[in-house]
Amino acid sequence: MTDVYLHGHHASVLAAHGTRTAADSAAYLLPHLREGLTVLDVGCGPGTVTLDLAEAVGSTGRVVGVENVDPPLLQARRHAQERGDTRTRFALADVMALPYAASFDVVHAHQVLQHLPDPVGALRQMALATRPGGLVAVRDVDYASMVWHPASDGMTRWLEVYRRLARLNHAEPDAGRHLLAWAHAAGLAALAPSASVWTYATAQHCAWWGDTWARRTLESTFATQAVEHGLLTAAELVEISAAWRRWSTHPDAWFAMTHAELLARV
Repeated sequence: MTDVYLHGHHASVLAAHGTRTAADSAAYLLPHLREGLTVLDVGCGPGTVTLDLAEAVGSTGRVVGVENVDPPLLQARRHAQERGDTRTRFALADVMALPYAASFDVVHAHQVLQHLPDPVGALRQMALATRPGGLVAVRDVDYASMVWHPASDGMTRWLEVYRRLARLNHAEPDAGRHLLAWAHAAGLAALAPSASVWTYATAQHCAWWGDTWARRTLESTFATQAVEHGLLTAAELVEISAAWRRWSTHPDAWFAMTHAELLARV
């Protein structure tokens, strides 16, 4: 079964993902990194987290970021060039058939398992790419944990449709709560689960978050799939986009979501 990436790779999606850092997306992993380790970043997107991980393992470390399509890799290579990073490599690879066997000290995936029809199989592949004694590290949001204020019918509709589309794609949008169960099913042991929260509560952060989703509601694969499946009309997408913008400028705007995290010693 082929996975369908619901966000797609429109410029608005890559721009949003390109703001991510290891500090806000992989803080649970950073204390376990040190000079000289090798890291595989699965589903690396535009590479900003990958390049931060490369800094954490220093000049003697080795980091490879992989994606199953080219557009995010092109951006990742540009980000590496901008940083002056000539060591980190970005390559095409599918998490369901990783071309590495016991090759890395750490195999990491951020916001990947939620998009896959077979997250358990993906975890097994990640473990196979990890050296004995190494770490598999995964972090995924739980969409049902998303909460905001003030109330917004448009944003509520967006979340309902997003979760429904994900499941039509045989994926699990509430992946966070399943990480531990998936790891058990994959045969992983020595597990260290945790959780953290992304919060948007300042005027600047809310404006950015709202603008990001206002654009993605109209421009990303979410929009095309919502119309194709008859879940939303083009006019309804416009209204949902406007709802995001109205929320983003409200003086009391607040948004939070929970992410589950898991470290597994192989």
